[in-house]
Amino acid sequence: MSRDRSRDRNRNDGRTDGRTDGRTDGRTDGRTDGRTDGRAEKNWATSLADAQPLSYWLDDPAKPRPEPALTAAETCDLLVVGGGYSGLWTALLAKERDPAREVVLLEGREVGWAASGRNGGFCAASLTHGLANGLTRWPDEIHKLEELGARNLDGIEATVARYSLDCDFERTGEIDVATAPYQAAELRDWHEELKERGLADGVEYLDTDAVREQVDSPTFLGGLYDRRGVAMLHPARLAWGLKRACVGLGVRVYENTPALTLKAYGAGMAVRTPYGSVRARRVALGTNIFPNLVKRVRPYTVPVYDYALMTEPLTAGQLDSIGWKNRQGLGDSANQFHYFRLSADNRILWGGYDAVYPYGGRVRAEYDDRPDTYAKLAGHFFTCFPQLEGVRFTHAWGGAIDTCSRFSAFFGTAHGGRVAYAAGYTGLGVGATRFGADVMLDLLAGERTERTALEMVRRKPLPFPPEPFAWTGIALTKWSLARADAHGGRRNLWLRTMDRVGLGFDS
Repeated sequence: MSRDRSRDRNRNDGRTDGRTDGRTDGRTDGRTDGRTDGRAEKNWATSLADAQPLSYWLDDPAKPRPEPALTAAETCDLLVVGGGYSGLWTALLAKERDPAREVVLLEGREVGWAASGRNGGFCAASLTHGLANGLTRWPDEIHKLEELGARNLDGIEATVARYSLDCDFERTGEIDVATAPYQAAELRDWHEELKERGLADGVEYLDTDAVREQVDSPTFLGGLYDRRGVAMLHPARLAWGLKRACVGLGVRVYENTPALTLKAYGAGMAVRTPYGSVRARRVALGTNIFPNLVKRVRPYTVPVYDYALMTEPLTAGQLDSIGWKNRQGLGDSANQFHYFRLSADNRILWGGYDAVYPYGGRVRAEYDDRPDTYAKLAGHFFTCFPQLEGVRFTHAWGGAIDTCSRFSAFFGTAHGGRVAYAAGYTGLGVGATRFGADVMLDLLAGERTERTALEMVRRKPLPFPPEPFAWTGIALTKWSLARADAHGGRRNLWLRTMDRVGLGFDS
């Protein structure tokens, strides 16, 4: 449930790498070593006293009632499995492409309850998990991928307006901030490289004074400001608004209806549910981190848990003390990083740092709550913003991210082209899932489009190995990245090997 954003050089949003630096000791040079003084410790202990262990976004009086469960036999042209962003966008775009098409959407619990209602609300244009990751993996396609990503974000903004989606959409942009001198140098060099490649449109390097003019923290030493490529929004309300739009177009939505099995049935497919069934000509799977109904897809993703806090609303004086006037999203540049943004009612969401991979890759509700991580996050928050001493947190929560080894979505078909799937968004799905929905619809139609022609769409990432190798590799990577943060970003033999085999841990 990460902050949903693109990453720049030497950074990755895809929590399998466990990048969790962001550790601070209160020094104004932003270096981080995990220490907090007694004053910071007192702050966080008090600040968490009333925090509820649930997503702020889902704790909303605007939350709609769920649609009834399926209790009969259904037939349709297109069945969509999954009521998060991936499934909702697929159902909506399918009806926009062909209003006469009969579309059914199944959600195992309630629409938006998982990653779509727990992320940071960063809606990025990037389809490749940031420019660095895209440039490393698909250098010949990067300009096309950036163009498609920009058009996709514009399409989301247009959809929000067309259907009057009440989701606090703000095209604020985002600043990647440096909290150590080497990070500032890397951001400056990366900006120069982007300019040389013709990829720096709308991106500005900020020195220490310039970045602190935007948001004032003693830990900020520089930044890279993407002015147009990221929007902020209320993630749960986006999901609920998309559901309302789907229902308005005639999509039949069934909640609390898990899809149990998927089998060929004549010229189409059949899905069994606890109290009913669906026969469909085509099926789109948007289940992401939950076990895919096409079993061969399962080794390509693992769950990694991410955590966040939400403060009480800031007063006018508190806002003035940090000078956050333009409401951009922010994230620091360490491997173990934090992401943070303002909500519509001027709370600060503060997330990231810890990345937890459960042995065996199991998704369980008990992993959604992790007090040890909340304590770390609170201490880091007050180191970043010491002027906010006394602010309290009202919500603390976590959730699983569907992570793949290339850190950006992959796509495919099964059952002779009658089933399509998209997964592996790795914490960057608020925006990219709309693109993935279009890809799935193209694949189900058997069409060669500018999307399906992409190498990114045609090729898959490396699958994860079985246990205990997956857990061992991820643990070693987490340790190595923390060590790199403590040594000026220098990467050890393990990380260099991962780079050479294309696992992209520096994207």
